[in-house]
Amino acid sequence: MAATATPGTHMASLKLGVALRRTSPVKPCVAFLGAEQREASWAKLASSSHISSRDSFSQKHTSKPVAFRNAVTRAMSSANESTPLPGLPVDLRGKRAFIAGVADDNGYGWAIAKSLAAAGAEILVGTWVPALNIFESSLRRGKFDESRVLPDGSLMEITKVYPLDAVFDNLEDVPEDIRTNKRYAGSSKWTVQEVAESVKQDFGSIDILVHSLANGPEVSKPLLETSRNGYLAAISASSYSFVSLLKHFVPIMNPGGASISLTYIASERIIPGYGGGMSSAKAALESDTRVLAFEAGRKHKVRVNTISAGPLRSRAAKAIGFIDMMIDYSLENAPLQKELSAEEVGNAAAFLASPLASAITGTVLYVDNGLNAMGVGVDSPIFENLDIPKSK
Repeated sequence: MAATATPGTHMASLKLGVALRRTSPVKPCVAFLGAEQREASWAKLASSSHISSRDSFSQKHTSKPVAFRNAVTRAMSSANESTPLPGLPVDLRGKRAFIAGVADDNGYGWAIAKSLAAAGAEILVGTWVPALNIFESSLRRGKFDESRVLPDGSLMEITKVYPLDAVFDNLEDVPEDIRTNKRYAGSSKWTVQEVAESVKQDFGSIDILVHSLANGPEVSKPLLETSRNGYLAAISASSYSFVSLLKHFVPIMNPGGASISLTYIASERIIPGYGGGMSSAKAALESDTRVLAFEAGRKHKVRVNTISAGPLRSRAAKAIGFIDMMIDYSLENAPLQKELSAEEVGNAAAFLASPLASAITGTVLYVDNGLNAMGVGVDSPIFENLDIPKSK
């Protein structure tokens, strides 16, 4: 603001003829101003309010009685906490989101769905076919009700759950052993192309596409010991699946829509134990994010971003086998010494999907308590004699 009073208090308005808000009525006061008094009053007012010109203020002032009402200064500080401040809300009412990769209630996909729902978006999810029955049964039986609670006390509603296996683009790609697998029995139209067509038939269009998918069958193997099939499987399930989803969904995405994926710092830093080609898959995902942002932006006016999220104790992460160690490492070394919550990643996704991020695309957004910024692990014994600040 141009005019300031005491530190932390901004003068938002100074208007004559506006009464102060008080419990008792305020009567207009009458002031007789002589020439010297006018000059003194003006000098004081100009000094405190940084007013550069008095032409309009002093025009036609004489020694005649001048009626004043008290001037109001609106303080934008803690003194006015009882009055709601005008804000920039993440408002996704009227938007529809499809989140690929939700199979339980404790991963980032679920957290993103909740944050989008809390902002008003309609939620559709795609669940891996073998996990579909358990997921839908848990929803019906209320096992996720506690996790479904939104900030206003209501429960997140999932409008429809679609079976999805994003490794396959269309039915022709599905090998016979998968088609006849009993875990896929009873489900149909679960390839990427078929799901996109089903969503179009059911709802016409979407506004938000979320990719929360990753799988590496040999993730526990060092890269030097990873087979070609294991490496390509990680790339297929964890990065090309995003290309495929966007390829098939972008034609039904409304202009101004947003697509978001999830990546990990192993794409650019060495994380021992995160093997099987998964680090390569995340690097590919981030590179594809930039290229897709250009192509989808130019052709469809759709934004494409990815979130590099810190470690989370999800069921999927526990399968890697060292998630607890990574969380402990982050707690010791990140600038913010706290455990990352899934909600924080969900809220970042809601921001990226909202009009507030309308000029953000092709970006890797780090939501990891700042761990990505560190060049060394400060918990190393080599730094024991260095005065390193710690959270209290």
